[in-house]
Amino acid sequence: MSATTRTAGEPDVVAVLDLAAELQGPDGHGGAALEEAVREGRVRVAELQGALVGYAVLEHPLPHHVRLSCIGVRRGHRRRGVASALLGLVLDEARETEAGGGTVSCVADPAATAVAGLLLSHGFLGTRTMRTGPGGRSLQLYFQHKERVDYLDPGTGHLVPVADTEQLVDSLASRDDHAVTALAVLSGEPAFEISRFERDDPSALQSGEAQAGVAFSGSVLASLTFLVGFSFASSHYPDDVRLLLIVATFVTTMSLIIYASAAGELARIRSNAFGRIMKWGNVLSEYGGVLPFLASLPITYAQLTDSTWLTVLTGLAFSVGLAVYERSGFSIAHRFRWTPWATALAAVTSLGPAAGVVTVAAGLPSWPSTTVLMAALAARTVVYLFRRGAESGVPEPRRVWQIRQ
Repeated sequence: MSATTRTAGEPDVVAVLDLAAELQGPDGHGGAALEEAVREGRVRVAELQGALVGYAVLEHPLPHHVRLSCIGVRRGHRRRGVASALLGLVLDEARETEAGGGTVSCVADPAATAVAGLLLSHGFLGTRTMRTGPGGRSLQLYFQHKERVDYLDPGTGHLVPVADTEQLVDSLASRDDHAVTALAVLSGEPAFEISRFERDDPSALQSGEAQAGVAFSGSVLASLTFLVGFSFASSHYPDDVRLLLIVATFVTTMSLIIYASAAGELARIRSNAFGRIMKWGNVLSEYGGVLPFLASLPITYAQLTDSTWLTVLTGLAFSVGLAVYERSGFSIAHRFRWTPWATALAAVTSLGPAAGVVTVAAGLPSWPSTTVLMAALAARTVVYLFRRGAESGVPEPRRVWQIRQ
């Protein structure tokens, strides 16, 4: 039976204090400080069959920094996934509140191998050692959670016994590209695996991204220009779809300008605005250029064929393809948080090609379906530009550090 997790409330104060006293003694993380943390909503608890068996205490030293200051599980309920459930809740909350763009950290005694193993298994890295307490006598290992994928430099890792604190300090002190990545067993004793990470050149990566955006938007703009010319040459082409293509051409041109602006931002290095600029270019390019272009292709085909069934099948195929793309890891929507409204708007967008060809094949006015499609695309653009934060990768079930293939 898995543990259920939630935020502790006022009725949980006594139970949390009793559990803290049981695990840490009267001088541990308890008393007035823990009671205040519960009242401030900074304590998460885990329950099994209605009994409180674990708790975690959070701190928010900065708006984009979450510190896990304490985590504990009642004796007799350990190794049942309780601590993992608590830590998973903390990380999920951090992602939902955009804290994934900041820092989630924890400081632990290197000798506490159970805590170190828990953190390392959930994507934390031991990045440096710290001296705390009176006179700096207490050595602590600083763990930081990693969301983005980093790549190990193969063949450069080494093992350091947990008990050899001097070597641990030396391995991490002067090497900011080294970190503790795993626990191992060396001669029957616990040891830390310390790995070296490859160093990426952010400016080169960003420059490549900006150039790819310019090239992609240029290609889409050329395709849209061709379709606009075709629509003007056909007297039977629906005026509303022609208007959709004109708007798509304008928006794609704007995205091209924005991508060029991102390249200029890199060249001048005036501010750290590259990510924000690229988000604008990516969103406008997809919802103002690519998707309108794809939605209009079946309608263009409908103008060239006399086969009603082929026209409908083409529209349905495009709708299915868009639906699969929307839920894949390649779409812009995949970089943002999914909500019921976002899912509904994605469904409307995917149905656009099918609805358009059905109305054309039936000889009905196409402006209702085109209007709905344009409204859905405009709503998605506004949501992702103004109601969401920066683009962020969606967590995948894999280690966030690996050897580059």
